[in-house]
Amino acid sequence: MQCHFIGVFKNEALVGIALTQFLNLNLLESFGERDNCLKTSIRNFVFKNYSSHVLFVGNNMLTGQNAYVVSNEISNVEMINVLKLAVEDLKIEFKNKKTKVHLTVFKDFDTETSDEIIPALKDYYKFTTQPNMVFDISEDWKTEQDYINALSKKYRDQFKRARKKILDIKKKKLSCEEIKEHEETINELYHHVAKNAPFNTFFLAENHFCELKKLLDDDFLFYGYFLDEKMIGFNTLVKNREVMDTYFLGYDDAIQREKMLYLNMLYDMIAYSIKKEFKEILFARTALEIKSSVGSKPEDMFGFIKHSNKVIDFIIARLFVFLEPKTVWNQRHPFK
Repeated sequence: MQCHFIGVFKNEALVGIALTQFLNLNLLESFGERDNCLKTSIRNFVFKNYSSHVLFVGNNMLTGQNAYVVSNEISNVEMINVLKLAVEDLKIEFKNKKTKVHLTVFKDFDTETSDEIIPALKDYYKFTTQPNMVFDISEDWKTEQDYINALSKKYRDQFKRARKKILDIKKKKLSCEEIKEHEETINELYHHVAKNAPFNTFFLAENHFCELKKLLDDDFLFYGYFLDEKMIGFNTLVKNREVMDTYFLGYDDAIQREKMLYLNMLYDMIAYSIKKEFKEILFARTALEIKSSVGSKPEDMFGFIKHSNKVIDFIIARLFVFLEPKTVWNQRHPFK
């Protein structure tokens, strides 16, 4: 991954900043190994041979509207128009290094913003994948017990059952030094989850979590879960003003099932965020049903994609519909 940071100026004043990430998918060891079917094989072949160089305008490591931020001096449409010029400059930079950008992607935008910027991205294909699961924290909740009280009996019973399962598991917040100490185990747990995802565009560097902890300090939280002194899972959080962003996690699948570890991690994130008076939690994509069972709701996110090859770009809508992994799930409604 190569990152670029873009400053947008109006009359010498900085009015917007943006992030791009360039990914070379040819360097990936795997696109994800969960779905071993013909469609997955075709999708992987297409990406490997025709769409391996991807330029994202936005943060591909987080779900949500993180592509750019602007002041009141510039509109979203103006910002997009300037970023399109910046993208063309970046493509020339990469071309000079003998690298061709195949796909350009602007991501993620909520319904309102995506509708607003459509005129600026009319030559791009608008797409949506799995929704962002958003957990709203009620102003009436001051403690975890307030959250539990708001659940219907079925989901209070689920909470109690899950909590009983992990009575022998210890949870600990880790420093950078402690993360480094457990680095090998952390990477094994992370790769187990990442490789079983339906689709991946990157794998984290081995020292990623420690380096991020150094940079973000108290705004990055790393929690390890230990059974008999051995780490069997972890989860991470990023504080984003009044919003809590869930980040990456890992676990031993056999223990996860037995101990309902993933569900307990979700409950832990909710309890912490209520205690620290956050307004919402972004639980991101994947595992939609279990996230809805704790109270999060789906929010559609949209992206805009364009291929450098005119023939492929002409049929990109049909290609996307064919290759996008379908997710069938039932939304749960756990509150009274």
